Formats: sequence, structure tokens, C-alpha cells
Amino acid sequence: MSSHLPAQAAGGISRKGSGAHSGPSHGPGLARFNALSPDEARAALLECCGSRRWAHRMTAHRPYPDAGALLAGADEASYDLSQADLTEALAAERSAELAHGAPYAALLALGAARAEYERKFGHAFVICLDGHPPEEHADRLLGGIRRRMGHEVDEERSISADELRRVAQGRLLDLTRRLGAPAGSSAVEIGLFAPVG
Repeated sequence: MSSHLPAQAAGGISRKGSGAHSGPSHGPGLARFNALSPDEARAALLECCGSRRWAHRMTAHRPYPDAGALLAGADEASYDLSQADLTEALAAERSAELAHGAPYAALLALGAARAEYERKFGHAFVICLDGHPPEEHADRLLGGIRRRMGHEVDEERSISADELRRVAQGRLLDLTRRLGAPAGSSAVEIGLFAPVG
């Protein structure tokens, strides 16, 4: 899988090669994000996390002076989600998938494990794979699902919330990078402001 898929294609995975959320503290992408209309900002933020309350809160707290403040705001908004907000956010996620060209056996195993997970917990399997190279994704996904299948529903919901928080951070950084890309660049996507779900 590509390391920088857009949020909707990422299917509940955040993946960065470095493993750390780094980048310029100020930049054209963050400035453009701060300047979006409230409706545009909320729609873009819903690509990062499917909770309308989270997106509204992140929009209302603009402008963010730097990437650190943006990520801190995302964390605070994530920790304050109610159970209903978390249910909404998890419902907007799609279970993680492997890249085209992954071994057929891995695709079959992941599909079966994902279906079993979704039957038990009632939502998509969400995992953050920041810092893990693409060749490890299959093992991480399958291993993660198998480990987490042993959890009680409340325990898994708490873990999923934390993974979703980490995924949202990665998506936010991707969003500001896309917004900061030069006009006509392949990093600028036509459907940037289409909400998840």
C-alpha cells in the first residue's frame, strides 16, 4: 500500500514512514486550512475523523498557530468524545485493507479476520501503522486483529478510540500537506472536501 493514501482510501489506517508526526510548524497548508470557510473546514475534518462534534470543535478552535497546536487540539477533541460521538466516528471508518499486489493468501486471511472482527465488535478494525514499512502491514494487520479479537467489547472500544485518535492525527497532517501542495500538483485531490461516510 502507498504510504500516503488519502483518508477515505486508507480504510482506518494511518501510515507514515517516519513514525513521528513531523513537519514544518508553519506552512501554506496550515494557513490554507485556517482560512477555509467553516463548512469547508468541517467537511475536510470529517475525512480525518467521522465525528461531527470533533470536526465542529476543531473548526471552532481555528486558527492553529502551528502543527503542534493542531495535533494537540485534535487530541483534546478526541479525548472529549462521548460514546455516541465515538460510535459515529467508528461508523464512518472502513476496515483496513492491503495494497494491490498483496499476496492472495494474505488478502483472503485479512478478509476473513476483518469479517469476524466486525461481527463481534460491530465496527471497522482501526489501526495506526505509523512508522511501519508497507512490507510489514499484512503481519501487523492480521496480528492486530487476532490479538484484539480476545478483548471484551468495552476494552476493544477503548483501544479503537485510541487508534482512531492516532489515525486522525496522521490524516490531519496529510490534509495540511495536500492543502499546501502547489496548484495542479498530484497531491491536491479533487474530492478534498467530501466527508467520510
